[in-house]
Amino acid sequence: MTMPNCPKCNSEYTYADGELFICPECANEWSANDVDSEHEELTAKDAHGNILRDGDSVTVIKDLKVRGSSMVVKQGTMIKSIRIVEGDHNLDCKVNGTSLQLKSEFMKKA
Repeated sequence: MTMPNCPKCNSEYTYADGELFICPECANEWSANDVDSEHEELTAKDAHGNILRDGDSVTVIKDLKVRGSSMVVKQGTMIKSIRIVEGDHNLDCKVNGTSLQLKSEFMKKA
């Protein structure tokens, strides 16, 4: 059986100790159950209930003011290659060269 790489530092020198995997480089310990749960793909739903996944393209359905900036993401803006992340603002993307985290409820799948 091949040992999985460390999820924290991506080291290939991991080893098993009972039911735990251990990384000798960063001292991270995790169980096999943690490895399985990491492979679950995060999903989010757009304004119409369609499931969004990493790499999808979306369109903004209303003007969004960017907090702390004078920038406004206009309705109809196409955003390519989104990334789904955990949290309230569950889309990580780039809009006009600026990295933003947006809510999926203001998007529709393109």
